[in-house]
Order: sequence, then structure tokens, then C-alpha cells
Amino acid sequence: MKLMDMHCDTISRLLELEEAGKPEELRENSGHLDLEKMKKGGYRSQNFALFVELRRPEDALLTAMKLADLFYRELERNEDTLRLARNVREMEENERAGKMSAFLTIEEGGVCKGSLAALRDFYRLGVRMMTLTWNYENELGFPNTMNEMPGTGLKPAGFAFVEEMERLGMIIDVSHLSDQGFYDVYRCTKKPFVASHSNARALCPHSRNLTDDMLRLLGERGGVAGINFATNFLDPAAVRGKSISRIQDMIAHMKHIANTAGIESVGLGTDYDGIGGSVEIADASGMQRLVSGMEQAGFTASEIEKICWRNVERVYREVLH
Repeated sequence: MKLMDMHCDTISRLLELEEAGKPEELRENSGHLDLEKMKKGGYRSQNFALFVELRRPEDALLTAMKLADLFYRELERNEDTLRLARNVREMEENERAGKMSAFLTIEEGGVCKGSLAALRDFYRLGVRMMTLTWNYENELGFPNTMNEMPGTGLKPAGFAFVEEMERLGMIIDVSHLSDQGFYDVYRCTKKPFVASHSNARALCPHSRNLTDDMLRLLGERGGVAGINFATNFLDPAAVRGKSISRIQDMIAHMKHIANTAGIESVGLGTDYDGIGGSVEIADASGMQRLVSGMEQAGFTASEIEKICWRNVERVYREVLH
């Protein structure tokens, strides 16, 4: 079964290792995801996030540019296996050439420093999806960690960014965004948007997950929620010391989202190289185990295809130019 994964933090991990003097490569490394593991796992495409933690670097924009530079260096090293895709047409061209596709994304809209010019320049660099926040307040809005506070939706710059992202053909990603921010995005957009790596709050009451109402609105808009493999987003027992992400919990979230928002609203957003703890699917090479688990759980072949790649491809086809 082909796979399209909406989120991983592999590029950030590789930059950290490079700057620590312990470099590894995208071709093969000790993390959750590399090209050899992707080939074994049956990947069609992978979204590679430029993730910046705003409070760590002196200059978040410069750090994002360093990450983009590493991404493109790795593309050059591995052009026999992996190519950039900016839309479905390019992904299909890569597939015909026997290559996997890399979509470039940003996790933390604050790297743009509130500048629409910076947003447009990232688009020119190939970025096709962006979360408006990570875990900190920024110029665009507020994160899910501030859900309980009033007035924590999008800021004026956030509304301007959402409008420009729709105009450009860049997918709006509401993972990490506050609940009020989610509803602001829903109210002021027309195209599908995604929660690239978020699960169902009804099953696991973490603020990073989506409520049933949010899921229904996401599905109504034609969007997709990518199942996150982090154990504390899958199982409430994780807060009591459990430390393994199980396939059965991933499937439970798939079923809940499908029953709430429709099967067309479920996708994959593993968060590989961005999550801790043990994962039953230890790395990208084992992703077909998830497919087998879905078959055993009663998903039809058509439903499995939708979750593994068709739903995400549909959103890309509708939004990306």
C-alpha cells in the first residue's frame, strides 16, 4: 500500500546532529525515518517540516533558512531516490520516474515574523504547508497550550496570513493552534485545510487533539486529520507512565474520526523524529504493519487507500497550484 505522511521532524533532527558535530544523513540514519526505511515502508511521499522552537534560537528565520538549506542539500545528495514535489502533478511525475516525493512544510509560522513577504519567499522556496503556531504565542495567534484563555484566536496578522496562504496555494495546518484559532481558520477560509498531526480529543483528552465538533467542521470543509503516533496523543494512560504507542490505539482514532467526520477526513501524520517513547511501529520501514492492522480491524481496501494516501492527495490536488 502506498503511503503519504503529512508530518515528520527529520530535517530538524538532522540539523541538530550536524551542529553538534555528529552528522547523519537522510539516506540512512538512526532515527525514525530515512530514505531506506521509506522505501521498505512503501512511501509515495513524505512532508518534511522545517521545525523551529521559537524560544531557542536567536533568530528563528535564520534557523528556518538553515533547515531549508539542509533539506535541499539532502535532495541533491539523493536525487536518485527522492525529488521535491510542489503539487500533485510533480508528485506523479516523480512516481513515473521511480522516485519518492518530498513536500516541504513549516512547523511554526512565527519564523515569518509576521511578514507576508517572508511567507511568499518561503512559498518560492517550495514550502506548501505551514502550521500557524507551535507551542508558543507568536505574531499570528496562540497555541493549543492557551486554550483556556479568552481571546486566544488568530491575531490580525494571522487572518492576513490565512488569506494569503489560500491565494498562494499553501495548505493551512491547524495542528498546534488554539481551539479559538481553529474556529477562526474555519470561518475565514474557503478551501480545505488540515491538522497534519492531530488525533481525536474524545479518545485522548490532550489539547493537541481535535474535538468532535472540530472534526466535523474539518470534514465538512474537505480537510484531513493526520494520525499522530505520539503515545500521549493516542492513549490517556500515557500520562500515568505508559510509554508505548500501539497500533490498536492508532486504529481506534482512525475509526473515531471516520465515524465523526467521514472516512475522507482521515490521513497519516506520524510525527516521526518528533516524538519520544516507544512506538509499536518502530520506524518508517514498518508502516505496512499499520495497513495489516487496519485490514484486521475491518477497514475495506478502499477505506485503507483513502487513509493511506487518497485523502491527502485529494487535498493537495484541490489546494496546491
